[in-house]
Formats: sequence, C-alpha cells, structure tokens
Amino acid sequence: MTIANFDTLLAKYADVITSIGVNVQPGQDILLYADVEQQQLAHLIIDSAYQRGANQVMVEWQDTYVTKNFLAHADEASITHVPTSVTVRAQELVARSTSRISLISADPDALGAIDSQTVANYSKAQAHAKKPIMEATMNNDISWLVVAGAGQAWAEKVFPDLKGADAVDRLWREIFKITRISVDNDPVADWKKHIALLSEKAAWLNDNNFKELRYTSPRTQLTVGLAENHIWEGADSKDKAGNYFTANMPTEEVFTAPDYRNIHGTVTATKPLSYGGVLINDIQLTFEAGRVVKASASTGEDVLKHLLDSDDGARSLGEVSLVPDPSPISQSGIIFYNTLIDENASDHLALGAAYPFNLKNGTQLSDDARHAKGQNLSIIHVDFMMGSADMSVDGVRYDGTIVPVFRQGDWA
Repeated sequence: MTIANFDTLLAKYADVITSIGVNVQPGQDILLYADVEQQQLAHLIIDSAYQRGANQVMVEWQDTYVTKNFLAHADEASITHVPTSVTVRAQELVARSTSRISLISADPDALGAIDSQTVANYSKAQAHAKKPIMEATMNNDISWLVVAGAGQAWAEKVFPDLKGADAVDRLWREIFKITRISVDNDPVADWKKHIALLSEKAAWLNDNNFKELRYTSPRTQLTVGLAENHIWEGADSKDKAGNYFTANMPTEEVFTAPDYRNIHGTVTATKPLSYGGVLINDIQLTFEAGRVVKASASTGEDVLKHLLDSDDGARSLGEVSLVPDPSPISQSGIIFYNTLIDENASDHLALGAAYPFNLKNGTQLSDDARHAKGQNLSIIHVDFMMGSADMSVDGVRYDGTIVPVFRQGDWA
C-alpha cells in the first residue's frame, strides 16, 4: 500500500462499521460475509466487534473463483440443489438474532462468461434457501450492514488505466472518502451529522404524505404511486431490540415503499447494474398498472429477463429512493459498478420486495395485509440507478396539489 497511514484509516473504517454501521451490542452474535481478499479488514472488524462486547463473530469466506468454476462445470441438478443444512442454518441465525455484515469487494462482472440461465437458476435457488435471513433483514428484525472493500479485479474495472496495487490504492482512497474516513476527523461524529441531515429530508417527505411521485427527464417519464401509510426513512433504522444501525455505508438516500399497483411509464437506467456477477447496461423498463411489460438492456439482457421472472413480484417495485445529484459520489464522476456505491450517486428504484418498516406498523402486519396496502412481495430486492442531473421529481398530494421535490437533480 502506498496510502499514508493506511493501517490507521482501515482501523477507523472497521470501528465505524461496528459502531455506526451494525452497532454491535454486548452479547450479540455477528456474521461477517467477506471475500478472501479482504482478510486484513475482516480481522479488524472482528477485533472491533469483540471490543464492543460481541458474543461471537462468525465469518463466511467467499471466493468468486470457486463459484465461477462450480457454475462452469457442475450439472444443473447440483447448481439448483441447496443442502437443507443451508436453510436450517439460516433459521438458526435468525433465531439467535444474528446481525449481518456484508463486505462487498468482488469483481462485478466475474460471472459474465457463464450462461445467463445457469446464473439465474443458481441465484434463485440460493434466494429460496436463505429466505429466512432475507425476511429478517427486510423486516429489520436484526441489524445489518453492507460495506465495501477494495478488491483488485473490481478496482481494475473501475480504474482501467491502473493495474494491481495502484488500482487497489485508488479504490481504497475513494472508499475512505465516501465513507467519511480520514486521519484527522472523527468519523463517528461526521456520520451522526450526516444521518441527522437525511432524517430531516425524510421528515419533510413524511409531512407531505404524497400519493405519488412523477419523474421527468429526457430518458424517463415515470409515475410511481406510494403505498398507503408509507414511511420515508433516511440513513438509520432500528432493529427489533430497539438498537439503531445504518444499513448502507456509504449512504446518501431517503427511501420508501411504492404502491405496486400504481406504476406507469418508462424508466431508463443511468448506471450499469451488477447482478449475480454479471453487468447489465442501459436497462430500460416500461410499466403498465404496476408491472414491467417491456424490458431491454444493451448487455446482460438475458440476465435481466431471468431476474424479472424470479417470481410474480419481481416485475414490480419494492423501493423508491431519492438521492441528490450533488452528492459526493455523483460528483466524483466515477462509475463504481457496485450498487452499494452507485445507488448513492443517483435516484434509484428496486425491483422486488418492499421493506415492511416503510409502512406504518408494517413489521407487525402479515404479508397479505401489507400487500393490500400496496407493498410488493418477492424473493428478490434489486436496486437499479435512474437519477441524473437533469431529473425533475414532483410530489402529488391526495388533493391533487403538485409540490416540486427535485429540480435539475437536486432538492427543490
């Protein structure tokens, strides 16, 4: 590493992850998902979690090389078969209220050469097997966090003019910048200030209680209804035990639940989507009565269409998020090919399931009750970016009053 004080910065990052991020509590169990390339940061996270009183910190090491070769050589039965033990473990983790930290660092296009149907079948099987964890996460029963670490293949994708350690160093610099980590600052204090600002925006949107949002740009003409009794949230959430946590780092968004029955028009993605190890570029979706009726992409179109066929809810939306174009990530001009980061440079939408907590008393309601209020149900939740500097957003109140929300990509 050529970054000055890199070890100090990485240790600060680990502390923010365990404090502001997943907010480790005494006696808590933690599960960390990490690529084998991220051993140094993983060890620092483990140390920091135990210092905060964690009961046990488990690690599931991931290696894209292993997954890629498995999908390239195994037969279909093996690819779609997930051992019962995987589901049993998922149930046990939920029963123990195990918090999750997902450390993302893999090549965003690592599985691009694998048959798209194979990738889709594998992803769907894994989603079904791990459904208990997804449900607990979507319901905020547990604290959870997604963060990034600089992997070499990913770094070289983001910065194609750089190779090896130079690319990794550059990506680490950007990660530290957008997660408010520096040698001289107090990142915890900076994060608390940032969270407060996003909470103010969410409160303003909740006060207005819009019936729908209308998006307008040269590429997008879209109306998105909002679920009955929807709630906008900012950076922080609260788990079932009452502990606050920040699910995404970085984060620049406020978000809520659409009404899956009231979505009309066409939306065009403004950034690539990395899904299942495949890059999907130039997504365009047309909605009628809340469902995707036409879908295209310049690359990865087969994967996109398989995604839309995951289940009945995959063709509608579960999240609508507002992110100002002047956000630091957008102004960097960098495409990170990573949804965690790119979605915080742009307004975005999510295909699939809605978060129950984005509905008043939603975490206490049955799936059928939430569905009746407009919340979408699905085994997937996949964000894609569609905001831009020329995007306008209007809020429409129940009395028909139109209120400017965004103009030229920023808060009006």
